[in-house]
Amino acid sequence: MNYDIIHFEALGKEADYLEIETNNLIKENILPKDFKSLITPLTVQEYLSENNIELPKIITIKTHSILPDNYINSKNKNNVITRSAGYDHLEEYQDKLNIASLREYCVNAVAQTALKFGLCTCGLLNEYVKNTASFERNKTNSFMEISKDRTVTVYGVGKIGSKVYEYFEAVGFNMQAVDIRSEDLKLQEKYKDFNFISKEDAIVNSDIIVNVMNLTKIKNSKFYNVNYFNEEYLRKNKKNFIFINVTRGEIAPENVLLKLYNENKILGLGLDVFSHESELTKDLRNQNISRDIDVSAAKKIIKDSLSLKENFYVQAHQGFNSDLAAKSKAHEAIEHLKYWYLNNKNGFKEQLPYY
Repeated sequence: MNYDIIHFEALGKEADYLEIETNNLIKENILPKDFKSLITPLTVQEYLSENNIELPKIITIKTHSILPDNYINSKNKNNVITRSAGYDHLEEYQDKLNIASLREYCVNAVAQTALKFGLCTCGLLNEYVKNTASFERNKTNSFMEISKDRTVTVYGVGKIGSKVYEYFEAVGFNMQAVDIRSEDLKLQEKYKDFNFISKEDAIVNSDIIVNVMNLTKIKNSKFYNVNYFNEEYLRKNKKNFIFINVTRGEIAPENVLLKLYNENKILGLGLDVFSHESELTKDLRNQNISRDIDVSAAKKIIKDSLSLKENFYVQAHQGFNSDLAAKSKAHEAIEHLKYWYLNNKNGFKEQLPYY
């Protein structure tokens, strides 16, 4: 069967909402009555290994799908919607494909995850929970109380980052922000009260660092940020600090984070993402043993978090998984489809390159 669109890697409620949103467009006569869509939990490569079909002109994917060369290099540009905020897995194809991502991607859900990690790390939650087993109250460390004397720095102040900034500010922290686009952002009403400072100044006095940057792997791009939080940079902080990452692991290598934690330079970690997640997944499931230093460090961080041994809080990239987020993700993906269809199947309203 030929399909007008295929949604790959679609699971649970998100899959349900993709079907509902598509049917709504059919009912509204925006899409034809015979519009055929397929929703599958499989990646592109998994699906094609089981089915001998030609991919439609438009598909939606997540980060684990690998596109075939003939689809990427088609004479007429094909169209791909990545159902995530990050687009580094497709960035190198922006001249060969029309590519859109979810620009309104789960803003509140991801920002609330960052705040959750902040409160857990500041509050030494693992230690306090563990000590409750014996009702130990005398040998418990003092937690970091929230105060205007404590500074949180948000790196990457887009739609999610700005919400992270607002949440931590509302709780009672002193706030500052780092963004390579700060001069442009300052001109927008939304950011008029944000305290933008340089990368160099920010690292010196941060009590909590929150990474909310998109990952950019293209080395000649001014947004390139692989290994942004390297050891040399983090050691410039004059304080001992907490580190939180809710976007991409490759921006902050785990071996560096673990090393600085073991030296008491870092006081706590909150990680929703990890470097080399596919390799890490196989390792954790005993499907392959990785020799990568960041994968090894990530495994140690996860193990010590689950045992409540250290001030680590982790989850498997689920910051987008709120009850409202699945619906909003599906809606935004189908909004891209709607524009594409009404635009004579010729690209998206917002697509790479964004900047």
